[in-house]
Amino acid sequence: MDKMADSSVPLTEVIAHRWSPRALDETREVTWDQLRALLEAARWAPSFGNTQPARFLAGRRGDPTFRQILGTLTERNQEWAHRAGALLVAIMLTRNEKGEIPYAEYGLGLAAQNLVLQAVAEGLVAHQMAGFDADAVRERFAVPDGAVPRVAIAVGHAGDPAVLGVDKLIEREQGPRSRLPLGDLAYTEAWGTPAF
Repeated sequence: MDKMADSSVPLTEVIAHRWSPRALDETREVTWDQLRALLEAARWAPSFGNTQPARFLAGRRGDPTFRQILGTLTERNQEWAHRAGALLVAIMLTRNEKGEIPYAEYGLGLAAQNLVLQAVAEGLVAHQMAGFDADAVRERFAVPDGAVPRVAIAVGHAGDPAVLGVDKLIEREQGPRSRLPLGDLAYTEAWGTPAF
């Protein structure tokens, strides 16, 4: 299912086609080469002073890392994310050998966005989730102090919305994507004065 962005001007393909489905095809896999490409894209994200604060835990469906990550997700997210071809947890380093990393969360966000856009380029979809237990991730994967699990990411192939089983979820999956109008987020001259 294609849910292309309805934008005021044409966008680059990977941005226009990026969305966050929950209906994933559990018969298709995410290959190690695809997963490597996603993580390479994340590695090349910009960061403050090239501090590179992003780290990732990554597992493919069926391996122990995937099962461990799945077990940290909320029950609601587990209900659909088990069909993903890969599960990741994006982790933010807050310190390095030079001390506190400025704008670490921003750097992690940029890396996660690169990863998600590379997923689209690979013919995959990605869904980022706040619904996971960061403390469980710390414990299960021996995440050190100063490293903060921030978001879980399911990656796979878009599937039939019917797999979600609940009418409300199916309708949401099939519904149009929406965003605030551009004039509500881009201002000029003064706050609230639309630039477009």
